[in-house]
Amino acid sequence: MNAAGTRLDVDLGLIRKYDRPGPRYTSYPTAPHFTGEFGPADFLASLESGNGSNRPLSLYFHLPFCAKLCYFCGCTMTVTRNRDRISEYLDYLIRDTQFFARHTGNRPVTQVHWGGGTPTYLTPEETRRLGEAIQNFYNIAPGAEMGVEVDPRQVSREHYQALLDTGFNRISMGVQDFHEPTQKAVNRIQPEAMTRTFVQMARDMGFESVNLDFIYGLPFQTRETFARTIDKLIDIRPDRIALFNYAHVPWMKKHQNVLKEETLPPADEKLAIFKYAIETLTSAGYVFIGMDHFALPEDSMSRALHNKTLYRNFQGYSTHAECDLIAHGMSGISQTADTYAQNTKEYAAYFAAVAAGRPATERGYKLNSDDLLRRDVITRLMCDFELDYDFFNNKYGIDFKELFSDALADLEPMAFDGLVRLRPEGLEVTDTGRLLIRNLAMPFDRYLRESTNTRFSRTI
Repeated sequence: MNAAGTRLDVDLGLIRKYDRPGPRYTSYPTAPHFTGEFGPADFLASLESGNGSNRPLSLYFHLPFCAKLCYFCGCTMTVTRNRDRISEYLDYLIRDTQFFARHTGNRPVTQVHWGGGTPTYLTPEETRRLGEAIQNFYNIAPGAEMGVEVDPRQVSREHYQALLDTGFNRISMGVQDFHEPTQKAVNRIQPEAMTRTFVQMARDMGFESVNLDFIYGLPFQTRETFARTIDKLIDIRPDRIALFNYAHVPWMKKHQNVLKEETLPPADEKLAIFKYAIETLTSAGYVFIGMDHFALPEDSMSRALHNKTLYRNFQGYSTHAECDLIAHGMSGISQTADTYAQNTKEYAAYFAAVAAGRPATERGYKLNSDDLLRRDVITRLMCDFELDYDFFNNKYGIDFKELFSDALADLEPMAFDGLVRLRPEGLEVTDTGRLLIRNLAMPFDRYLRESTNTRFSRTI
């Protein structure tokens, strides 16, 4: 990894060459392979099978409501001013929480995350109610990482206090860009002063970590405008930074059609933005974790990268490995040792499932032995940025080089381009390769080899 204060140089020629659609690998197999043949009983059986080993839990809560629509958004969300609708959803969400707590024994919870939507669109009283329910129903482990996504346009000191009182210690704040024309174009006016105010308030009140999210590839962004945003970001100096590539998928999210293609930065300009951001953030002391994540050297994510204990799940990079992830609420995706389960995206169906006392699973997937092996390979590649062939030979009773001969052959041109070093005993991803880690993982994806009709966002 790049040492703190060491600039990570970006070769635009290589980035252009390898910038193509590909999965993000927050799961393997990826979500398009989930099937409706996998149902609630399948998920519950797999979840309960982990109770005997006391496998830790990670909890996700989906709070889908927003006051306004951000035109870039790719999430499952609902714009509403109807507080009764939000209150009704919260009632069912708490019942869902109690249901899963009953079916997971007293397993320790090491991670909690609220996403959305806008979790802080709940009132402080509703925030406290949900937070207290989680504490009451589940066994929250000492030192658990408890994070929440915050919109500074929809948060207050009272929200922060309710979160702190119920155990939350981390916030993640969406910013996207400080450039005003970009903010107007995406329907998210968020003055820089507002962001600074609520970041400082979070620190003063005792939150342990602040993450800021940014997106490149939005309307009216240029290298020059985004450079000013990056300079302001460095001055704020959050503990973690996520720098996401805008996924323009209007065939999936119809509201993205509002963003006219001619206002989006051309491919070369977008890559120049990416290059500047990577080089400037790493020069400023941030450690490049991988793909789109950065952290200060003393942050737990940087330490996990160094100690090779980093993990990857539907929330992106995580410091908590080998947990069963339970998604509460509509649209969330759960993960156990050998299954994935996605909840329904429809309110009525979600309410009916909770009322009936069953998971709201709409589709899912049970991994076979080949899936488990390939998931392990892809996860370790994307988290450790190296593979030790003997580790997999001994763990799975395979000959790695023989079984993955096609994948290793696909990596040879990438090795020639300096993205990866291939050795007899294993492989090691270079600093440049870490920018393109999705490309390096794709040869190990059996389903990607067999299918050409699944549409993904671009890798850069």
